[in-house]
Amino acid sequence: MRHCLNEFPVGVAALLSCLLLAGTSQAQDADEELWLNPSATRAIDDRTEFEVETALRYRQNPRLDTHYVRAWIKRDDDRDNTWSVGIEQRYNGADQREVRFLQQVSYSWGLIDFRTRTEQRFVSTDSQTGFRIRQRIGTDIPLQEGDGWTLTGNAELAVTVRATEPDGQTGLTGLRTFIGFERTFGRYDLSVGYLRQQDIRDGAPDRIGHAPFLGVNVAF
Repeated sequence: MRHCLNEFPVGVAALLSCLLLAGTSQAQDADEELWLNPSATRAIDDRTEFEVETALRYRQNPRLDTHYVRAWIKRDDDRDNTWSVGIEQRYNGADQREVRFLQQVSYSWGLIDFRTRTEQRFVSTDSQTGFRIRQRIGTDIPLQEGDGWTLTGNAELAVTVRATEPDGQTGLTGLRTFIGFERTFGRYDLSVGYLRQQDIRDGAPDRIGHAPFLGVNVAF
């Protein structure tokens, strides 16, 4: 997306406010993780794209490793917004499975990029369908001309409207922040950086995951 240089201070201030929010927690339950995010895309026409996205999230015991695969259909409208629908199969450890139906829209205001996503969650070990809203705000700053390196950062809040357990927590349940670098090499898009995942819990220390992140997308 195109960003206007004269809106730079506004975008950076908004992003930094979100990133600083991550430092307000008093949580002590923190661990190191590793996130790998390979994906592939295929253009259907000038506005429509099909994407297969996977993720491998490796965590320290006793936390469970998480793997998932998603399929997306994405379409751009006349205002350069991108509307997407998707389905996800997730594996949490050896025993728990989860299916998610996903709807999202990506849009921008000058330097600032937004993404709004809704999720319907079906967890194999829980008794009811969960519903969650995720709102992301971010920005990217080109460091070189053309397809050179770009500095990127974002913050995403997760709000649980209906938990997958009858007595499960609702309201603000998560904050994910990312800062890193991106670059395009022909049909390959590379993303590398640091990701911080904060699971917000009532009556218990928040869970914090600190993860080096590597993402590679291939366009076919």
